[in-house]
Order: sequence, then C-alpha cells, then structure tokens
Amino acid sequence: MNSNFKRYIIFWLSQALSQLGSSMTTFALILWTYTQKGTAMTVSLMTFFNYLPYIILSLFVGTFVDNHSKKKIMLVSDSIAAICSLAIFCLNSGNALQIWHIYLVNMIIGFMGAFQDPASDVALGKVVPKEKLEQISGMNSFSDNLVAVLSPVFAAFLFAFGGLKLILIIDLSSFLFAFLILLFVLRIPDDIPQKAEKKSVFIGCKEDLQYLKQHNGIFLVIITMAVLNFFSRLTYENILSPMILSRSANDSVTLGIVNAVMGIGGIIGGIIVSSGKIKANSAKMIYLSAMLSFLLGDIMMGLGRNGIVWSLAGLAASLPIPFINAGQMVILYRNVPEDMKGRIFAVRNAVQFSSIPLGILLGGLLADYVFEPFMLTQNPITQVLHKLVGEGAGSGMAVMFLCTGILGSLFSFAFYQRKDIRNL
Repeated sequence: MNSNFKRYIIFWLSQALSQLGSSMTTFALILWTYTQKGTAMTVSLMTFFNYLPYIILSLFVGTFVDNHSKKKIMLVSDSIAAICSLAIFCLNSGNALQIWHIYLVNMIIGFMGAFQDPASDVALGKVVPKEKLEQISGMNSFSDNLVAVLSPVFAAFLFAFGGLKLILIIDLSSFLFAFLILLFVLRIPDDIPQKAEKKSVFIGCKEDLQYLKQHNGIFLVIITMAVLNFFSRLTYENILSPMILSRSANDSVTLGIVNAVMGIGGIIGGIIVSSGKIKANSAKMIYLSAMLSFLLGDIMMGLGRNGIVWSLAGLAASLPIPFINAGQMVILYRNVPEDMKGRIFAVRNAVQFSSIPLGILLGGLLADYVFEPFMLTQNPITQVLHKLVGEGAGSGMAVMFLCTGILGSLFSFAFYQRKDIRNL
C-alpha cells in the first residue's frame, strides 16, 4: 500500500465523518421545515432546489474542473457549503430563519456540488491505484449506507436534545476536521494544461458529446444508469414510506425497521465489494446486480404484506447497489482519457441525476391519481392484482413496485446483452 493511498484512507474517514454531520443537518432542516409548515411540498422543494442547479451546471463545469486544481476546487466547494451552514446557524440563533433561506442555501450547495463531485471523482483516480478502485467504491458505499442508517437516529435525538443549533455546531466541527485533512494530508497530483491548451466551456461540451458518440458503450452505461435512477425514484425513494404506512396501520416502527435493513444491505454489499475478492466483468457487475435488485427487491416489496417480507425485500434491493456503483466506476476510470475525466464525470452526473426529480414527481402523481384509484375499481385486471398484492390503501403503490420490478429487471437484462457494453 503506497503512502498516498494510506493518506486517502484517512481522507475517506474524515469525509465520512463530515458526511454524517451534513446528513444530520439535512434531516434536522427537514424536521424544522415540516414543523413550520406541516406540508410535504415544502420538504420536496428542498430536494428540488438542490438538484436543479446541480443538473444544469454539471453539463458545463467539466472543462473548468479539468483545467484547474482538483484539490482547490474541493476546498473552495467545501468552504462555501460550510459558510451556508454557518449562515443557517446565525439566522436560527437570531430567530430570523425562514424557509426561503433554506431553499437558497440548498441551491448554493447544489451549485457547488456540481464542481465538487467531478473534481472528487477525478482526484480519486489520481490517488488510488487502479487495482484498488473497486475496493474504494465498496468503502464509499459502506460509509454512505452507514451514514444513511445513523444520521436520522442521531439527528432525531440531538434535535430533541439541543435543537437545530447543536446539530449545526457538530456539522461545522466535522467539516473543519475534514477540511484540515484535505488541506494538509491528502496529496492530489494535478496535470493542468497550459493556458494555450485550455478549452472554453462550450468547446469542451462539444468534445464531450463527440467522445460519447464515438464511445457508444460508455454513453449507454450513463443513459442506463439514468433510467435505473428513474425507476428507483418512482418507488423506493418516493412511495415506499406511504405504502408501508398505509399497509401497516401507520406503524412507524415497521417503517423504521425496513429502512434500517435497507441501509444494512448497502453496508453488507459495500463490505463485500471493498474486500477485493469479487473478480467479475464490470458490465456484469452493473447489469446483473441491477436485474437482481429489481427482480427480487421490487417484486418482493410489492407482494409483501408484513414487515418481515418488506425487510427481506429491502435487503435484496439494497445489497447489489455497491456492485453497480463499483462496476460503473471501473468502466469510466479504465476507458476515459485522463484529460477528459472531469468533463465526462460532470456530464455523467448531469445525465444520471436529471431523471431523479422527474421520478420523484411522477411517482407521487401516479400513486395518487392513477394506481391507487385504479385498485379501487372492480374489473378482471384488479381482481387478479388483488390476489397478488391485496386490497385497500397502499395496494396501488404495491402494484407500482411490481411494475418497476418487472421493467427494471427486463431493462437491465436487455442492455447487458449488448456487445458494446459487455466488451467494456
């Protein structure tokens, strides 16, 4: 293990701690916002205002990332995000915090994230040996899912104990620690082109599209990931909670257990990938893992009638996710030229995340105005579906899980058959 890779492990640990602080702040802001207005729309707009600038800017920032120091970009992005948290702290301390302040802060964080994420992705490839990329992807999945499991628990307790201020203090402290590690510990080599070689944003975008057109396999991987994100937002990250609550007499304990098991599934998958013992074709890791996630997870979730089955479904759905992420990471690092990585990663982020707001919006509309009303009617189709998923509130959302399970698995299997993908 080379010395800089050891430094990256320290950096990874510091970032995981900072991510925990940020996630607790996000959860606490949701609690604070909901207590102010009591509507789901105010919470949904928090996500919308975060994704909107991120998606738009990601199409154009890649050239900037390739032409500048990745470490400086990461330091500046982290600093501005910390300033936003500090602003929220000051406003809250003066009893002047309003919901529009949170929307504005989320827009700024989304704006900086468009620079931060591709810079971080490129930096990872410069620091981590290629043979360790799958392991690092597994470590990232492990920390992401561990944070997803722990942050709501910690945030809920701390919010009740010390309110939003206490969580913001913890967030800022974890940021400072991670910032110092990035500044003084991690060394990121930069191959920055001379001024004469630097390209404008629009020329860079044109070259990105030309590159993806010439490398159809990579382009298809990016597109398919966007579609898979869309399917997952239709159900798991959108209607899972209302479906379980509707079908369990509003049993929040059952919902909490299912969400915790899903996080544990991601942790287990991350540990397996980070062990370095999985040696498989990258395309196989992506598409067969996705197929299993949809086939076992979504369909079982739709057919389930109790917490045990829903928990098993959540485990089956989340455990393959780290394999999908690792396969995609290896394909991109192996095939994209060094001087284009920032731009291609930025385009990938824009394309893959563009389907998320659409999935979230459409999922709610389909559940409330199409599937739930349809399952209240009496016809031959609903009679068959009633035997599969049951009747009453939530049955329409259960059918949606059956649909995404079938469509997602068939979509994954069909694209795995393409030679331009399997040869990557």
